[in-house]
Amino acid sequence: MTPAVEAALEVLLRAARETATARRLAGDAETALLQSVVDAAATLFEAEASSIALFETGPARLEFRVAGGAQGGAVVGLSVAPTHGIVGYVFSTGQPIALSDVLSDPRFDKSTAEKTGYVPRSIAAVPLVDAGSTVGVLQVLDKHSDASFSLKDMDLLAVFARQAAAAIEAARVGRDSERLLRNALATIGDEALDAAALDELMTTAADELDRDDEAPFWRLVDRVAGLRGTSDADLELVEEILEVVSRHRAHRHGRYGRRPR
Repeated sequence: MTPAVEAALEVLLRAARETATARRLAGDAETALLQSVVDAAATLFEAEASSIALFETGPARLEFRVAGGAQGGAVVGLSVAPTHGIVGYVFSTGQPIALSDVLSDPRFDKSTAEKTGYVPRSIAAVPLVDAGSTVGVLQVLDKHSDASFSLKDMDLLAVFARQAAAAIEAARVGRDSERLLRNALATIGDEALDAAALDELMTTAADELDRDDEAPFWRLVDRVAGLRGTSDADLELVEEILEVVSRHRAHRHGRYGRRPR
């Protein structure tokens, strides 16, 4: 292994550990945030259901990831083609839409609605836009207070969509880290790395991580994750303790050299 590849592998190891730690601390932050968006939308509009469908590949599809409201849960996990139905129209065109009589609209996908056990009367749907591209769709079904959705309703729904898109973008950084690191390793200097060599490097990086949930490092991460909601004073105390431990570790390693694993 050349010095360039060795140096890149060290960067990979640090990035992999930081990404894994962040995921452990946050839990499934993306799903939690998206769930809060659909729950809030269903409550605000007094709607029967709300849901978010995200674009996925292999094969290309819109997959309903989260749902809220009394009639929303059954849609989670269902998928439709990116151009199919109202959700596909909004995704493929990037245009919001509000319909007061969905059954009269030829774009409405009644078969998918029937799979959920609930066929709506009205729909409002807006695209989730991230960095100029549409990544999903947020929709709300059947307001209790009105048979149709107003322009003000659509403006409010767009605000929810922006929050959902921000959550997706934040989570994507972690999801894409391995792909980005693979691309970086494949283009180090003028050296060509084939797929087998890349797999070996990534496997080496993964093996360096503490996969055991009971390893001291991950136990500490889980303890820190459990501190959500703790007072500022207590968090400052934890920070001071960690700072002392960090200085002590640096002193030991500087004096005696790095201990073997």
